[in-house]
Amino acid sequence: MDEEITIIDTNARNERIKNFFINNKKKLIIIISIILVIIIGYLSFENSKEKNRIKLANQYNLALIDLNPENKQKTIDEMVNVVKSNDATYSPLALYHLLDNNLLENNDEINILFNELIENTKLDNEIKNLIIYKKALFNSDFVSENELLKILNPVINSESIWKSHALYLLAEFFYSKDEKQKAKEFFNQIIILPNANSTIKTESQKRLNRDLGE
Repeated sequence: MDEEITIIDTNARNERIKNFFINNKKKLIIIISIILVIIIGYLSFENSKEKNRIKLANQYNLALIDLNPENKQKTIDEMVNVVKSNDATYSPLALYHLLDNNLLENNDEINILFNELIENTKLDNEIKNLIIYKKALFNSDFVSENELLKILNPVINSESIWKSHALYLLAEFFYSKDEKQKAKEFFNQIIILPNANSTIKTESQKRLNRDLGE
């Protein structure tokens, strides 16, 4: 008797499942089609993205190889395009190459490229902080105190590994302006900073002991 009841229950359940698929056939086809379209679209997007990245890598590498006085402008144009592509790897490398080889002379243009990386490129936080620091370092010879502080604020108000570098840049900036009290304050911040770079902490202590009366 129990076996017959089990068979009946199984048949009933199978019938309900069968009826569900029959009654919802169109809906199921639509859902499956949508899922397939999403999967195919995602795979196509990833494939396209990978192809674009390979193309970008080739563009960057060719610009490196072709660098010579005769095609300097071509190299500049190629590297600027790579920076503006907003790639997390090649865009920073392209800007560093432009700076290291003194290929750009216009400070405003250089700052525009820095901002392109900082504001429009998806970067790891510490890479972004490094680029902010490099921007400040580049600008430190010709901007005002307020402008330099504005550039470095995101780093000095964080727990970044680049914080001690930023503080040291500010300390040396004020020391070069003979604003010794401000310089001393920033050097002291480095000394008490838990994750300060050891070399920078040592140099800060030397500066305090030797030149700032500590």
